[in-house]
Amino acid sequence: MNVDVHVVRVFCDEDGRFGNGLGVVFDAAGLPGEAGPALTARLGFSETVFVDDAGRGAIRIFNPRAEMRMAGHPTVGVAWLVGEVTGAVPRVLRPRLAGEMETWREGATTWVRGSLADAPEWGFVQVGSPAEVEALPVPPGPEYRHHQFWAWLDEAAGVMRTRAFAAEVGVAEDEATGSAAMRQAVRHGRPLTVRQGRGSVIAARPAPEAGRADVGGRVVLDGVRSVAL
Repeated sequence: MNVDVHVVRVFCDEDGRFGNGLGVVFDAAGLPGEAGPALTARLGFSETVFVDDAGRGAIRIFNPRAEMRMAGHPTVGVAWLVGEVTGAVPRVLRPRLAGEMETWREGATTWVRGSLADAPEWGFVQVGSPAEVEALPVPPGPEYRHHQFWAWLDEAAGVMRTRAFAAEVGVAEDEATGSAAMRQAVRHGRPLTVRQGRGSVIAARPAPEAGRADVGGRVVLDGVRSVAL
């Protein structure tokens, strides 16, 4: 069977360039869970979202290996897309394996707020300069299977240069990683602008409630593709 997949880029820059590709399938409640990783791998994305009930914000998130509890770029991307498709920005998303996530827009930025207890764990490796981040090979080493490398671009302004590598879940390098940005914001206790991958831009900040964080960015629709499951 074929399914229609909305393809968006999440965490684009100010001109709508770059961003992390995401596939979104609406009316997906009847699709089996094993279809999610297979579709994600076929699309070549780090994650895909099945929207089981757009009105309730009920979703399932998949990487190429398994269903996930929560991730940043899929939730920001689907929050924006549901608003565009239905005309109503959702107030909340309900990932099947995680707690509820508030969603809202501020100008061109779509935000989600989630619990770090639901977010993937990341190892963080600080290096001496943005140039060292740029020079990293893929992978940076066999021991770095779910790690973000980072350096300050402007520490006073809270701007980081990062790259993330996630071979553990079948993603050699992730273009833009919202969950890592959320964890970085809480680690540093301040709002951050994260410039990751080829040119993606992620905003993150600690939430007022302990153990939660906000992540946001710009999203662009690239079209709809019919893909065989």
